[in-house]
Amino acid sequence: MSEEESEAPADTLTQRIGVLTRRETEARIVAPLIEALAEEFGRERVLEVVRDTVVRLAKAQGGELAEAMGGDDPATFLESMKYWRQDGALEIEVLEQTPEKLDFNVTRCRYAELYRALGIPELGAILSCNRDFAFAEGFNAEASLTRSQTILSGAGHCDFRFRFPPPAKD
Repeated sequence: MSEEESEAPADTLTQRIGVLTRRETEARIVAPLIEALAEEFGRERVLEVVRDTVVRLAKAQGGELAEAMGGDDPATFLESMKYWRQDGALEIEVLEQTPEKLDFNVTRCRYAELYRALGIPELGAILSCNRDFAFAEGFNAEASLTRSQTILSGAGHCDFRFRFPPPAKD
């Protein structure tokens, strides 16, 4: 098989159906699979492998999205959130946005509601919340994210605090 034949087609599913629908579909398939693997190989080890895999995928997806969006700055990141917000999946309150900072709170998270409704909040944290830091790193390797709480863990809101490198001077 040639190198061209071995490459998978670009993943455009998120742009077509939104992240919430994608996460529900994934969770309905992955949760029973994880449970079966956990019975066979031990829950902690299976969850560790799932966490590591999700982080690796999220980092790659962050890089792919920055490339597709044509930038890796705070404004572009905020614009890219349209895929996560589609169908009212996230309600956010932007607190501050500058060329070096993006601070916002998620005040409603239908992802958390979904994982609770499916009875898998622990897996939801691994499959969704776990992605955020690696995704940010993939989107901009010099950016950092601080988050001290999530709705899925019982907080009233998720607090996202991104710091980006200063814009390049021409």
